[in-house]
Amino acid sequence: MLDLNNLIIDDRIFEVKFSCDLSRCKGSCCTVHGTLGAPIINAEIAEIKNVLEDINVYLDEKNNKVIKDEGFYIEYCGRIYLNNINDRECVFSFYKNGIAKCSFQEAFLAGKIKFKKPLSCELFPVREYNNNGKELRYEKTYICEDALSKGNKLNITILEFVKDAIIRGYGEEFYKNLEKRLKN
Repeated sequence: MLDLNNLIIDDRIFEVKFSCDLSRCKGSCCTVHGTLGAPIINAEIAEIKNVLEDINVYLDEKNNKVIKDEGFYIEYCGRIYLNNINDRECVFSFYKNGIAKCSFQEAFLAGKIKFKKPLSCELFPVREYNNNGKELRYEKTYICEDALSKGNKLNITILEFVKDAIIRGYGEEFYKNLEKRLKN
């Protein structure tokens, strides 16, 4: 692990090759089985509330019902997570051509909203932890095996894959410092 700018950075972020392969995984990161959805931060709650009307058009009736009846997030052990459906699908996911898609990203790409998606979703497979200080760690999971193969073929590291998310969350200068570490 490398301590950089008061963060602990998992060295695998610099070494492991990774590039999402939606044609193979079918968006499984949006539908992985588990009782908690993607982690979000307090500031994202207001942003999500502001775009709900713009993104609900992408969602199935069941998703909109869960959002209305239960809310779009849950709190657990002092952290906030996106809600999900049946401990599986993110409440903001929908299917298009057999692939689970993100309603935030779809509306963002269509120019309807400025909020791309929660930062933790954009950073995936990197997760941010707060264990006696902030930590960025690669979350290795079976659902991304195809992304490892594609990353090897394209010679793209996790760091390069999540570049935009790191810049969005930590700034351009921080990414440049990480890039220097990658080159060394």
